[in-house]
Amino acid sequence: MGKVKAKAEMHNRRTVAFAIVVAVAVGLLARTGYLQLIGNDKLQQEAAKRQVRHVSVPAYRGMLLDRHGEPLAISTPMPSVYVNPQQFIQYPDKWPVLAKALGINQSDLEERLQSSQHLKFIYLRRLVQPQTAREVRALKKYGVGLERAFRRYYPAADVSAQLVGFTNISDRGQEGIELALDEQLAGVPGERRLLINLHQQGVEAIGGEVKPVKPGRDVQLSIDIRLQYLVYRELQDAVEKYQARAGSAVVMNVHTGEVVALVNQPSFNPNDVSERFGESPRNRVVTDVLEPGSTMKIFLMAAALESGQYRLSDKIPTAPGHLRIGKYTIKDHRNYGTLDLSRVIQKSSNVGVTRIALGLDPVQQWEVLDRFGFGHLTGSEFPGEAEGKLTHGSEWGRIQQATITFGYGVSVTTLQLARAYAAIASGGTLPDVTFLKQKEQRSGTRIINEQTAQVLQSMLESVIRPEGTGYRARVSGYRVAGKTGTARKSIAGGYSEDRYYALFAGFAPASRPEYVAVVAIDEPIGEAVSGGSVAAPVFSQIMAGTLRLMGSVPDRLKTAGVNRSKEAGS
Repeated sequence: MGKVKAKAEMHNRRTVAFAIVVAVAVGLLARTGYLQLIGNDKLQQEAAKRQVRHVSVPAYRGMLLDRHGEPLAISTPMPSVYVNPQQFIQYPDKWPVLAKALGINQSDLEERLQSSQHLKFIYLRRLVQPQTAREVRALKKYGVGLERAFRRYYPAADVSAQLVGFTNISDRGQEGIELALDEQLAGVPGERRLLINLHQQGVEAIGGEVKPVKPGRDVQLSIDIRLQYLVYRELQDAVEKYQARAGSAVVMNVHTGEVVALVNQPSFNPNDVSERFGESPRNRVVTDVLEPGSTMKIFLMAAALESGQYRLSDKIPTAPGHLRIGKYTIKDHRNYGTLDLSRVIQKSSNVGVTRIALGLDPVQQWEVLDRFGFGHLTGSEFPGEAEGKLTHGSEWGRIQQATITFGYGVSVTTLQLARAYAAIASGGTLPDVTFLKQKEQRSGTRIINEQTAQVLQSMLESVIRPEGTGYRARVSGYRVAGKTGTARKSIAGGYSEDRYYALFAGFAPASRPEYVAVVAIDEPIGEAVSGGSVAAPVFSQIMAGTLRLMGSVPDRLKTAGVNRSKEAGS
């Protein structure tokens, strides 16, 4: 009896166990059917909420440094605020919080959300301050986030603005060196895989970077920021003193072609986006052309000496102080009588250079000016550089051949003029201009023979003597060589009677030239507006500071001592 009962209980247990297994199996089949037939769309939606995306990682932009390693442009981390409109629009109670954090009107924020609700990503504010970033971070789960970004900062601000230039909101070069060297500075963005949650937020990096970030390269410029500050101050003072429309100045190493200082007035602060418009960002030294006035006369002398038709001792009649060419009259300030070639330059005689020019073949004269780089780019590769204008000598009439010798009918940039004077200073070799620091001296291109260059240097040094037009360009302790220039500005129908460019171009120390500088003041106002009165004193201050900062050994005292010794022994 007991055995029968045990068998019955065992059978019941097997039946129950079997029923349970069958029930589980049926349940699993039912669930599978449901998922396949009914719940597939929902599952896909859930899966979409957690997906892997490839996210761009911005590259750090390289620094711009001066020749001593001082920073001129730096990129600093500063996040940008973005929002997922599809998600955030569902939380209207958070709109006032975000609007307050960003300092914008709630109605403006609402309008942007409404117009972008079909999108999953829009920027609300680029490059925000740390405090703003902290407030925004609290809204992360509502679809608001921060994206890594960089903001460019310029420590020297307006002192180097037109030279260095600036970047845009995406940290890409827009003007100046920032634009010229953008590829080297920008680097290459990287890429990483990110797991995105249901709030469309990155919650976990997967497997590191898919594509590594390649940071931009630091670039060392030829600029000396100490000298840049000095030139900026002197040019600013001059523009204010003479109530001038603008001013430009450039200092260049004679032997390497390195630009060690370049300043324009008025300037602007590149750290302030609102100041990046209008004329202020324009680098006038490189992009603006002008008629250079009497600073061109020394190149006529180069052509005359190179032709073999003239010698330094030749006498040039300039009486009675004017010369008629067709319907035009060339005039001097007064009757200088008969002058040798050096005194033609010292007195800046228009009649003298005209008589010399008309004795030359115009094509031969043009060829020399062409070799000095007029009408050509300087090789600086600065964005927007102008090449100026120099028509071929075969197209010149007698009056154009004459006026080009004293700087009319030809247009040049201040940088071109500095380069041409550097060729004279270096002994006849035209340098390639560069804004990058050079590790060694570059050869340049020989354009006139060394003996001619030495004679031209002597002529230009005579201009700085008390009887010359450039006496106010002198520098204590140093011998200086240079030339004044005063040019009437071109206007519709001719030339203005009261608007001028005042210029001075020169180099020092004259016994062994190291640096050349050019100063141009646009429309100075006052009784004396000539290059000798306005630009020469600015050159003096700039060159004095250049020689001191660069450690150039004085040469005037040494030469004077030698001369006194010779006199004592005679």
